[in-house]
Amino acid sequence: MATPTSELTKAMTLVLDTNAHAGGEAATEAPFKPTLAGMSRERLRDAMAAAGVPEKQLRMRVIQLWRWLYISGATSFDQMTDISKETRTALEALYTLDRPEIVAEQVSVDGTRKWLLRLPKRGHEARAPEIETVYIPDNDRGTLCISSQVGCTLTCSFCHTGTQRLVRNLEASEIVGQILLARDRIGDWPGAKRPDDDGLLPSTDRKITNVVLMGMGEPLYNFDNVREAIDIASDGEGLSLSKRRITLSTSGVVPEIARWGELSGTMLAISLHAVRDELRDELVPINKKYPIKELLEACRTYPGASNAKRITFEYVMLRGVNDSLADAKALVRLLAGIPAKINLIPFNPWPGSRYECSDWETIERFAEVVNKAGYASPVRTPRGRDILAACGQLRSESVRLRARDRSEPAASAKSPDAA
Repeated sequence: MATPTSELTKAMTLVLDTNAHAGGEAATEAPFKPTLAGMSRERLRDAMAAAGVPEKQLRMRVIQLWRWLYISGATSFDQMTDISKETRTALEALYTLDRPEIVAEQVSVDGTRKWLLRLPKRGHEARAPEIETVYIPDNDRGTLCISSQVGCTLTCSFCHTGTQRLVRNLEASEIVGQILLARDRIGDWPGAKRPDDDGLLPSTDRKITNVVLMGMGEPLYNFDNVREAIDIASDGEGLSLSKRRITLSTSGVVPEIARWGELSGTMLAISLHAVRDELRDELVPINKKYPIKELLEACRTYPGASNAKRITFEYVMLRGVNDSLADAKALVRLLAGIPAKINLIPFNPWPGSRYECSDWETIERFAEVVNKAGYASPVRTPRGRDILAACGQLRSESVRLRARDRSEPAASAKSPDAA
């Protein structure tokens, strides 16, 4: 049951920035400098070369910079004491160490944290786009849910992000930047201070133990940037996240599933949600292009899938829509022969949604059918519902402007008559 609004207000922490909103920046802006935070070794090497580091020093300097970024979590060039002041000054003239900018931070009554993050404007963007990132702490682990796109190309009818049209793909550095920002905020670097807001943190040494690509966007439609970001995050000489603790969730971009399995080595989750094509066409419209049969065949042949590395099938429980015992039995038949576990997700409502969550008795009966068939079927405990941070609730207000509208904010800012 949802917590009353008065209680939420007491339990929620809201942190707002002091800068102008993305749509109202001043007409004169500082020249854009890219951030080194989130770059791969190859990109760091190019950045060092552009800053005038001699060719014979590049390898050593990249190693030093990599360690400062991904082991120490440096946020200032002054912290990099084993790099000469001359080199640090040259780097600072061209680059920053910025993470995504926090617009707002909310802490749920259950300890879940949600950040609304503002990204730098790219190219012809008139407004700085925004995304959401969520941290979900438990006693023995901490899971970070990150976004791969601003908005989404898909229009899944039960998902809040699906109501926001795609603005753009995130760059690899912006995906990694979410991990860096989260580690900054919860004090997950060596010697870092923990937050003083009494929020829940796991008992583990590392406070971010798992990363899931289940935030805004379809990650397989941003394949190259997501892959580069995961390679950085899982590098054993840096952030060192185990690929077995990184999960990519896809709505079913069938042609890319096998390639992801071959190249990434992460865990895979499939947003299934229905056992019949006619219903999945409505819930997950990409099904019209890649129907259930094709999707499940891609799962049966997924590289590396085994009983030790099962594919997770996500199934949102919608009252009177997909939650019957017949649906449960059909689900078991569909997944025959696939090393799988089934994650039952109570629907998390959002403003304007037309669905309701199945009642608990129905969810338990559904889970019993699946369990008896030999599949693990944990029911995902809703986390962060009170701050719209639960599964299917993420969304930002960023929009993709039409070409003729892109100049309007700048024109308005320059006009003395602008409101």
